[in-house]
Amino acid sequence: MHIHHIAIAVNDLEGALQFYRDALGLEVTERTEVPVEGVEIACLPMGESEIELLRPLDPENSIGKFIEKRGEGIHHICVLVEDIESAVAQLEAQGARMTGEIRTRDNGTRYVFVHPKSTRGVLMELYQKP
Repeated sequence: MHIHHIAIAVNDLEGALQFYRDALGLEVTERTEVPVEGVEIACLPMGESEIELLRPLDPENSIGKFIEKRGEGIHHICVLVEDIESAVAQLEAQGARMTGEIRTRDNGTRYVFVHPKSTRGVLMELYQKP
């Protein structure tokens, strides 16, 4: 396992890119809308991990409400796993709660979120690449 990405919720993706891309010099390797999650994302690799900027497509969705309640900032930490079903089973056997079912992105990546009450207040995403 290793950290795949740290997701940062932002209101203004272009404004955020002025810092992460322009000031830090990170390259944007992916920029896309993910309608099922209601966000536009920009991915910027840093070594073996990356920064994922999340802009809500609707201020009333979960990311929009997160920003309204807590302000812009770290939304979740994503951990890359080899077998997502095994990882979920292991966590649930230890009493952890998931926020929903395992989902699959268009590119085949499978993911699920671990409820922050199980992780001492940090939303954690488990990620399995195809």
